[in-house]
Amino acid sequence: MQYSLSITESTTGETNLSALLKNMQPLLNKGDYAFCTVGSEFNISGLNTICTFKEQEGLTLVLEKSIADSFALPYSYVAAWITLTVHSSLEATGLTAAFSRALADAGISCNVVAAFYHDHIFVDKRDAQKAMDVLKALAGNR
Repeated sequence: MQYSLSITESTTGETNLSALLKNMQPLLNKGDYAFCTVGSEFNISGLNTICTFKEQEGLTLVLEKSIADSFALPYSYVAAWITLTVHSSLEATGLTAAFSRALADAGISCNVVAAFYHDHIFVDKRDAQKAMDVLKALAGNR
């Protein structure tokens, strides 16, 4: 069976920064997440990752902390995962800058993954609620 996806105006997402900020509706996903790195020879099939990124030095894995623990994968950072539920365009400008500046001003480090439909923000687990408060205030929903 062959699938095809045609990208149309309605599936490419919002580009207007004001609309993106107003409608970002941050969602705190349940769980604890770890960033791990493995060599390129590591077999990740069957490993339920949130995302992977191939770098020159190795393969970065973002996955549930419990999965990292069960495979004895080392990590030094436990994160909370926040999804901005607005469908943002990959061509939108300013959204990452706006929320990362707001989080930085509050002393919160963030690691961002821009996927096709949504932006995903990983913050230190201890900063999860504070980050949600900052993002809601930025959206004007507080």
